[in-house]
Amino acid sequence: MHHHGYIWLGSAHELLKDGPRRPMHPEFRSSKVVPLECAHWLLKPASFVQGTWSDAEQAAAWFGQQVRASAVAFASERERDAIRLSEAVARAGERVAGEDVVGGWYLTGQRFLSVCLIACSPHRLRPEIPCPVGTAEGFNPVPGTPTA
Repeated sequence: MHHHGYIWLGSAHELLKDGPRRPMHPEFRSSKVVPLECAHWLLKPASFVQGTWSDAEQAAAWFGQQVRASAVAFASERERDAIRLSEAVARAGERVAGEDVVGGWYLTGQRFLSVCLIACSPHRLRPEIPCPVGTAEGFNPVPGTPTA
């Protein structure tokens, strides 16, 4: 098993348009907005994958880096709190082995940030969805991304 990392940063209003967030919608594959179901990230083009890891700790570290990099823009002062943020990242590290880890935050300027680690090969709830980057021996990493 491995995890693929996905990031979406965009208008919070885009989240209200659920059509492009559903696989049967004609814009689904080209739309970078976070899908309604986390496993459906795996149906998006491989170019949407921000990283691939077979090591859960490395995947969790990437998740933490992405969240911390945007924390200053979190709309909620409570979410920006360093202790709360560290706890959220630590929980993500505990859950990542075999599970999806999904985080979402409203940012200033009516924006939304989604950071996701999606378990792959197989996905626990959607084992029929193939790996978006190939499956030779577990996976073929996206060129230039960290692997373990």
